[in-house]
Amino acid sequence: MRARRGFIERSIADITATLEKAIFSEELARKEGLLQNLDPRMKVITFLALLLAVSLSQGLLIIVALYFLTLLLAWRSRIPLGFFIKRVWLFMPFFTGMVALPALFNIFTPGEPIVTLWQTERFHLAITIQGLRTATFLVLRVGVSVSLALLSVLTTPWATLLKALHILRLPQVFILILGMAYRYAFLLLHTANSMFLARQSRTVGQMPGGENRRWIAASASTLLAKSYHLSQEVYLAMLSRGFRGEAQMLDTFRLKPSDWLWGATLLALALLAVLM
Repeated sequence: MRARRGFIERSIADITATLEKAIFSEELARKEGLLQNLDPRMKVITFLALLLAVSLSQGLLIIVALYFLTLLLAWRSRIPLGFFIKRVWLFMPFFTGMVALPALFNIFTPGEPIVTLWQTERFHLAITIQGLRTATFLVLRVGVSVSLALLSVLTTPWATLLKALHILRLPQVFILILGMAYRYAFLLLHTANSMFLARQSRTVGQMPGGENRRWIAASASTLLAKSYHLSQEVYLAMLSRGFRGEAQMLDTFRLKPSDWLWGATLLALALLAVLM
């Protein structure tokens, strides 16, 4: 019984935590900070330039310096550094490490060995300097890239960020799908959270394992049916309000002298990182 109730309680806690993090991110985007006060279009261009610089840079120190730049920008944007660092490095090293781990060994990256793990007459397994450098490059590049992307999302409201993506000439359908998927994700999380709470409030005594499995299957199908019918209603509501393929926003973008200064400085830094 404890295990089953624990599963439901953990599910409710995880869904609620996800919603709280999303709301907290929207609050960060509306704070008075360095990046929040910049034009979203200029942020998109400069962050894209920094991402290219991270990908093209051949120096570890340059990539580390760019990461410290992201930490400085997060601090000046009033984003809690502990929250920012954990969002990037809590799970990312695990998935990236699985990809980077084989590159450490001489089987995949031949070179000068620094640690010999296994050696016989026919087989030699060691960690090479070249492999360690390759794996470090991969982990750092992914970490800095994720940090820049997260910094952009945390300092810009989602709808404003989608509107700013027009400057990259992305297809309107692609931007519209991103916006709708973002809203539907949280709507479905909220619906699932309500279903778990209703289940917990009506559960008395021990429930058989088969009954729990049937309830989970029924809940998944109900959630899918709700999302389908809701999508039809939302689309009809959009058409009745004048939707013709492009979402309109009341916010207007205006480039200020500070935006031009920011853009010139960051583009120069990105170019310098690549050249160095």
